[in-house]
Amino acid sequence: MAPMATRKVTVSLDDGVLAFAEKAAKARGVSVSAWLSRAARREAVRIGFHAADPRDELRTAEQVALRDEAELAAAREDLRAQG
Repeated sequence: MAPMATRKVTVSLDDGVLAFAEKAAKARGVSVSAWLSRAARREAVRIGFHAADPRDELRTAEQVALRDEAELAAAREDLRAQG
């Protein structure tokens, strides 16, 4: 399964929000970008965004879960390498 494409973007966050995001990301062992991406996805779903075709939504969720697991494993490996 091909990984989902990502784009590099610039966003502005107030200092307090960034501090929360950094702490939350560190606690989950993921990058701030990954944490913000997941938070945005959860919020979009919470407010009612849904893919038009449920099969697409399931495939996307599976892809995200696989990518999230791979990213978490990489973060753990980085932490182990740092001692």
